[in-house]
Amino acid sequence: MLSQVESHLRSDRFPHIWCPGCGNGIVLSALVRAIEELGCDPDKTVVVSGIGCSSRAAGYLDFNTLHTTHGRALAFATGIKLARPELDVFVLMGDGDATAIGGNHFIHAARRNIDLTAIIFNNSIYGMTGGQYSPLTPPGKRATTAPYGNIERSFDIAELAKGAGATYVARATTYHATMLEKLIMAGAKNKGFSVIEAITACPVGYGRRNKMGNGLQMLLWQKEHAVTVKQAEKMSPEELQDKIIIGELYRGEAPEYTVMYEEIIARAKGKTQ
Repeated sequence: MLSQVESHLRSDRFPHIWCPGCGNGIVLSALVRAIEELGCDPDKTVVVSGIGCSSRAAGYLDFNTLHTTHGRALAFATGIKLARPELDVFVLMGDGDATAIGGNHFIHAARRNIDLTAIIFNNSIYGMTGGQYSPLTPPGKRATTAPYGNIERSFDIAELAKGAGATYVARATTYHATMLEKLIMAGAKNKGFSVIEAITACPVGYGRRNKMGNGLQMLLWQKEHAVTVKQAEKMSPEELQDKIIIGELYRGEAPEYTVMYEEIIARAKGKTQ
């Protein structure tokens, strides 16, 4: 008998391309378990991805899937949701895919508050294209394009999403896989734009260059550096340096884009009849 996760996978697409120790499979499993727990109809579930290591996940899933162009996953997903608002649409992106070439699409999807669930695989690096630094690479960390350390400040993806208008924002690490599953479920239930940042390890492209060890050691690093929202409330700014705050970070309310769009269509039809 196939497991809960295996029943939603395209077995003919395996073995996967991810390196040993990569955390992307953990994120993929959390997503599938969340979809299963939500009771989503597989025929009415859509998974859209861009380009990169994380975006290959869509090809392994037995839903309606699109593997799109670099940085444009949210643009494709927006079109799908506008045309078929009854569908459950999940968007998988890497840190560079979502916040560099796809940054404009990201902030405007948040601004519109369109009912999409965006899951950002944050491994702090461009893994597939050669290990370049991304907008989420921490200052001082090394990459092929920053051999002496990155001098740029990194985005706080949660604050960026919140500031742009997302109505649900959360974060978990691959060490906290159960929490990640629950946050994805909560994001999918939110009627609006939801962002779940999944901190995941790239032991080959990022960990090796920054002397963080193998995949297991990077998982333990996540455990040691993560603090919950409640824990963070009791900590000083100095104590929070180099810490990852995990859990539900923001929940708000705003009109949902496809609902407003349908209302406009109805008003326009009323005037022409």
